[in-house]
Amino acid sequence: HMTWFKSYFNILLALFFISTGFNQSLLLAKGEDPKLHKQEVRRYLYVAVPGIRNYLGYGGHGLLVFDIDNGHKFVKRIPLQGYKKDGSPSNIKGIAVSIALNSVFISTLEGLQRLDLSTEKIIWEKAYDGGADRMSISPDGMTMYLPSLEKDFWNVVNCETGVIITKIKVFDRAHNTIYGPSGSFAYMADISSPFLFVSETKGHTIIKKVGPFSHGIRPFTINSQESRVFVNVNELLGFEVGDLNTGKVLASVKVEGWDKGPVRRHGNPSHGIGLTPDEEEIWISDGHNMRLHLFQANPPYQQLTTIPLQDMPGWITFSIDGKYGYPSSGEVIDVKTRKIIHLLQDEHNNYVASEKMIELHFQNGKIIAKGDQFGLGRKTLK
Repeated sequence: HMTWFKSYFNILLALFFISTGFNQSLLLAKGEDPKLHKQEVRRYLYVAVPGIRNYLGYGGHGLLVFDIDNGHKFVKRIPLQGYKKDGSPSNIKGIAVSIALNSVFISTLEGLQRLDLSTEKIIWEKAYDGGADRMSISPDGMTMYLPSLEKDFWNVVNCETGVIITKIKVFDRAHNTIYGPSGSFAYMADISSPFLFVSETKGHTIIKKVGPFSHGIRPFTINSQESRVFVNVNELLGFEVGDLNTGKVLASVKVEGWDKGPVRRHGNPSHGIGLTPDEEEIWISDGHNMRLHLFQANPPYQQLTTIPLQDMPGWITFSIDGKYGYPSSGEVIDVKTRKIIHLLQDEHNNYVASEKMIELHFQNGKIIAKGDQFGLGRKTLK
């Protein structure tokens, strides 16, 4: 009986190894690493602080990580550099990610730091003449458009080294940047100009201006086809719409039922605009009334509803799947139900607020997908 049992066991063992080998061969034939196949994808929200001026009362200093799949619970705080001459943390101005380099980039008033997301160590930190502002990285992760700190130029930077490739002159006050998803164009907003500047990214030269809008352009967003731009402008509680192909302004939309008033930051009524990833809605900030106002993203841009917030919003972005809205005031909003489902809190249970956050997807310690600090349209993206 023992001999029979051993023979039976050996047959089962052989079948198991044959089956395992077959499954691995099948994965390899599909171009998939069997080890990768076993690792699940984890989604995290990376929040850089101080991301509201240099105020440490909104989460302190560092790169805070929240687990999207576990109720946006706090995971860890990654130390950052970016200090002023007096030793205090500088204002963080922007956050962007290169999948190719597995790195996150943080801009401050003075310059830029690159952090490796596997080791969580700073690879380099560089100061730039004229300072730095809210940047954007090419889809291949290798080139950055880095605005000066409200001077009259953008630096085009090599993401691997931080070396300046060239400079692009604008009007007066470089500020916000979006590198288009096609990789062919970069969109640059100068606070002092009513025009949005469009650069082609092969030669890094301005080929077009969109506008004039009614005032200087503040935050803005684009759709995935790069045919529409939605902008906040100075003085307007609302937003304006431009055609990226013709360069013409298509609409100016004012918030109904709410008045403008004094704001604590940014100096204009609406600082913060996002297009839901499905490109069905526009969400804008209302600093004075501490609210988000929601609109249809297509003509006639009907106003839909308003969402009250715990603090003044100065920015809005979304999760990649469009399920969550992330205003800079620290709420996590269910886009479908419009309900606030969570408030971001750090390891000390302090509320976290920042205008610089980005969603990252990890597998085997490497980034495989990224969101954006801007609330960008994703309808036609793979």
